Amino acid sequence: MKLRLLLVAISLVLPTLPVLAQQECAATLTPQQLDQKIENLIAQMTPEERIAQLQDRAPAIPRLHIPAYNWWNEGLHGIARNGYATVFPQAIGLAATFDPDLLQQVGNVVSTEARAKFNSHSDVDSARYAGLTIWSPNINIFRDPRWGRGQETYGEDPYLTGELGAHFVRGIQGPDGFYRKADATPKHFAVHSGPESIRDGFNSIVSQHDLSDTYLPAFRQLSIEGHADAMMCSYNAINGIPSCANTALLQDRVRNVWGFNGYIVSDCDAVDEVTEYLHYTADHAHGAADSLKAGTDLNCGNAYSHLNESLNQHLITLPDINRALHRLLLARLRLGMLQPADCSPYSKISSNEIDTEDHRAIALRAAEESIVLLRNNTTTDTSTPTPLLPLNLHGKRIAVIGPTADMLATIEANYHGTTRNTQTLLEELRHWLPQNAIITYAQGSTLAQGVSVPIASTAFVGNGLHAEYFPTPDLTGKPAFTRSDSRIDFDFDHISPAAQSLAAQPGTAYSIRWTGSLIPPAPGTYKLHVAVDRCFDCKGHDAYRLLIDKQLVLSDDGTKEHVPDSLSVNWQDTHAHTIQLELLHTGEDQGIHLEWEAPAEAQLAESLHIAKDADILLALVGLSPALEGEALRIKIPGFDGGDRTDLSLPEAQRKLLSELAKLHKPMVIGITSGSAVSTASIISNMTVPIALLQLWYPGEEGGHALANILSGSISPSGHLPVTIYRSIEDLPAFTDYSMSNRTYRYFDRPVEFPFGFGLSYSSFQYSAAAPSTKTLRAGQSLQVQAKVTNTGHIASDEVAELYLIPPQGSGAPRLTLQGMQRIHLNPGESRSLNFMLTQRQLSLVDTDGIRAVRPGSYKVFIGDAQPKDLTTDGTSFEITGEAIQKP
Repeated sequence: MKLRLLLVAISLVLPTLPVLAQQECAATLTPQQLDQKIENLIAQMTPEERIAQLQDRAPAIPRLHIPAYNWWNEGLHGIARNGYATVFPQAIGLAATFDPDLLQQVGNVVSTEARAKFNSHSDVDSARYAGLTIWSPNINIFRDPRWGRGQETYGEDPYLTGELGAHFVRGIQGPDGFYRKADATPKHFAVHSGPESIRDGFNSIVSQHDLSDTYLPAFRQLSIEGHADAMMCSYNAINGIPSCANTALLQDRVRNVWGFNGYIVSDCDAVDEVTEYLHYTADHAHGAADSLKAGTDLNCGNAYSHLNESLNQHLITLPDINRALHRLLLARLRLGMLQPADCSPYSKISSNEIDTEDHRAIALRAAEESIVLLRNNTTTDTSTPTPLLPLNLHGKRIAVIGPTADMLATIEANYHGTTRNTQTLLEELRHWLPQNAIITYAQGSTLAQGVSVPIASTAFVGNGLHAEYFPTPDLTGKPAFTRSDSRIDFDFDHISPAAQSLAAQPGTAYSIRWTGSLIPPAPGTYKLHVAVDRCFDCKGHDAYRLLIDKQLVLSDDGTKEHVPDSLSVNWQDTHAHTIQLELLHTGEDQGIHLEWEAPAEAQLAESLHIAKDADILLALVGLSPALEGEALRIKIPGFDGGDRTDLSLPEAQRKLLSELAKLHKPMVIGITSGSAVSTASIISNMTVPIALLQLWYPGEEGGHALANILSGSISPSGHLPVTIYRSIEDLPAFTDYSMSNRTYRYFDRPVEFPFGFGLSYSSFQYSAAAPSTKTLRAGQSLQVQAKVTNTGHIASDEVAELYLIPPQGSGAPRLTLQGMQRIHLNPGESRSLNFMLTQRQLSLVDTDGIRAVRPGSYKVFIGDAQPKDLTTDGTSFEITGEAIQKP
């Protein structure tokens, strides 16, 4: 007996094995056994160690065989910020596909590539952006087109957002089972959609109706149907209570009502802002305590380091800490960590599964399905339109004009990875359009006043710049290789630009020297800018030196936070000027861009010069992530802090299009953007044949997809996930979170293009929607059928949209999307469509936020867009009785 007691005592102080014995996998345990294993592990940690595990940079605990883990990773439209990855269209473009199955495939690629990166470095503590906890998707409702981060969302509609988001989550996490392929993290919970400039201290005032009707349904769906393992709370307060400290929402609604049993992570520094910006608590000890007790398990930032003070002040208890830590350790186990690697079925995914041919094929399909054809007329008589597209481009002279045509940023968007295929829209068009087509290019204008763009490749003499890539950080020795670069516009984030030739890994020393000559298109003042990308929280950045005509004009040794990175050069000639740019890789891999603001008159004249001899004008215009995005430091006409103050194209681009139209040549306009861009004020005055395409930020295969649509290899099939309004004057104040007069569901005035709109090269005819019954008792589901026929001469995908038109009363929307099906039809082919509307889809939210199926006369409509007349379109049916729904 004494020996047995001695052995027990020794076992309590000896170092332990990992959570599970070496031969034991978590999936083999019962839930009770697994919970006990986790509790046993927690019991061996000190309070300080437990608190440290509740922060995004969780440190290692060697004696317990727990490796460090960085929880922060991004996968919005491909794995981001960690080297090569498949780059899909930005989320708003994915939404334009109206294709949930495609979103699941995209999510599957994201988690495959996350796994590949994680598995290849599983022997070391994980770094930021290298883990399996993906902080995506962003399912905030894009309630206002001014919001710069709306590009990260799936648009303005709760149903579309919920369907696409749930499928994306399933793709990320893999088939149901104990082990997750990766974790998805729907964000930002909740009522969070700008303005960016005041987001940190903003209090979103929202009614109970709008909260339940618009802002929460997608989060509910991704939790209940998508089974998302995580959720991220937002920066803002909601009706005075910080999101990350909001017990009524995080605990009562999300956990108790929805049954969410995963973990909640804060947006980065959001818990700090409970005190610092929202002034909800007197100090960080109280702010951290309130957030933990409300249900925020994991803190991105430093605020949870104050939980030690909170514990000492008895603001929280050890069980509060243990509860959050238990959820986090369970998540790591379900991801295959803290146990033998081969326990997870995903442990063998290797780095050769990154950006594969199959993954690029999905990126191409996504880009093709995302592009929306908004207008396609060869005459101004829209009553009898003759289509301009598709085009026979064989032997044609095509003038590609516009600032977004040859920019890497308009391919990648924000929260992006690095594609091996670094071709811009222009370069891909040159590759994929007929080889006998003659393609010329002019930049035409800058993006907007005060914004520089990559120096146009046409400005460099010959084939561009001679580039020497060195395997050393200081341009010494013999170059590893040389090549010609058409421009300096590179993304080197976590990659070595010479990796293939130097067998280099991220962080390997390198340097680059570009030399050549530049011919300004006209005399004038040119502002030159060297932009070196800097990663978040990096230590140092790359150094560079720029020489013009052999004179050093700009330099940065990489050690200072702020140095001059631009200068004005007054060239009074159009002679060649030598240029030399040297990049010294002394910091962390990011990227470098040599940009300019050229005289507007010179750029416009150059574009008109190449346009006058062209058969077709292809104007690629729009926005970029330099203008719209997260918390940007920009304030110029039309843009403020990453948000927009005008829905029109910037003035320089409007003038470019107007001048091109005066040439009376057929013009295809492609708009790159992450939000709605109004063109009515420009196009309405044009008398030339016009086709208008919304391209979004289309990803690495965007130019390929555009070429396929222009030539007719495929028919466009994207549909708008947002309303394109005529003007900001039609909208309420940006800071007003009421949904009154917002989105197609509550906006009843004329718009430029409605939500759900999208043209095709073919035509489709729908039969009237046929509900399974004319009278439905509340609580029952409703089946709706229709038939669609391709009445055109071109095979095409078609998106059938089902809209419910409820009885108009207090709080009722005008109509709501409640079904969608993407199908492919050959000419003359018909297809039967079947939709099932659940009782929740038939429910309405009253002014008190109570959701119920309510009696009254409803209509259902099926077509390729919204019904044109809500009083005459659609098939009626009655609902009798009432059935209350859970929140």
